[in-house]
Amino acid sequence: MEQRLELDKRPFREIWEERELEWLAPWACPAAKSRGRERAEEPCGIRTAFQRDRDRIIHCKSFRRLKHKTQVLMFPESDHPRTRLTHTLEVAQISRTVARALRLNEDLTEAIALAHDLGHAPFGHHGERVLNEIAVSEGLPPFHHAQQSLRVIDALEREGRGLNLTWEVRMGVVQHSKGQVDVREGFGLSAPSTVEAWVVRVSDSIAYLNHDLDDAIDAGLIEKGDIPNGVFETLGASHGARINSLVKDVVSHSRGGRIFLSERVLEQVEALRNFLYGSVYRHEAIIKEEPRLAKILKFLYGHIREERGLSAREAIDEISGMTDRYALQIFNSLSGK
Repeated sequence: MEQRLELDKRPFREIWEERELEWLAPWACPAAKSRGRERAEEPCGIRTAFQRDRDRIIHCKSFRRLKHKTQVLMFPESDHPRTRLTHTLEVAQISRTVARALRLNEDLTEAIALAHDLGHAPFGHHGERVLNEIAVSEGLPPFHHAQQSLRVIDALEREGRGLNLTWEVRMGVVQHSKGQVDVREGFGLSAPSTVEAWVVRVSDSIAYLNHDLDDAIDAGLIEKGDIPNGVFETLGASHGARINSLVKDVVSHSRGGRIFLSERVLEQVEALRNFLYGSVYRHEAIIKEEPRLAKILKFLYGHIREERGLSAREAIDEISGMTDRYALQIFNSLSGK
């Protein structure tokens, strides 16, 4: 291979695209077969289309702002709880590991993973619920972070020019949220358009279910003894052990372009999900912050609309792009708190 690269005078992108066609599984999505971009561009001589997408995402402002957006714990006293950025990086790493083992396109999975939460609101899912309430009250479509992430990609980044990413990455981002489908079968109202997008969807769940559990224990919201016995017995007692078990299970049971978890493991994944929703995401320490955060976001929305004359859509776009600390800073400066 080294000798061939020294002698081959073609652009490296073409060599890499050819290598993908030779190596990737038949159901994978090679860059050479991408449906392309909404606005045609001259191909890069070095990077494939999906590698180029990944780089654009990493260098965009929305990606950098994720470091100051809540994952689950609001205003943590420790420096170690996950943020929306560290969650994103964990999803990207899990996705690459699974994609490599299944001979899928690692670059495509990584690009989708890195972009999947670009449109997340400040203050985590509570912020998302508040913005959805505002949007519906204004007659706009419901606010959902997956749809907003696509809007960031297409219309908000680069001063409104957008990132002009490939169709496969854009669809993977908007389809990453599970909710409406059954991960055992791979079919549903928003079934991902590529196998790589399915990998990101499953990897997102693997990441957040385990690191949210880890953070909740560290924060004292729950104790290890509160967790259903089957979770530790089946998946492992430590964060690393559970990630390892889940990745191995996905790799072992996925086949023919379909991403599967075994029934035994899926049962414990659902048990963990139900436990987190009941004992962590609705914990009194989190719930007690919600009225204050709703007040902050609604105040900012009203101020932006009245003082700056923005439309409802524009005001929601601006608020959803704020970090937690910026939203608090603006609120405190305007309200005199």
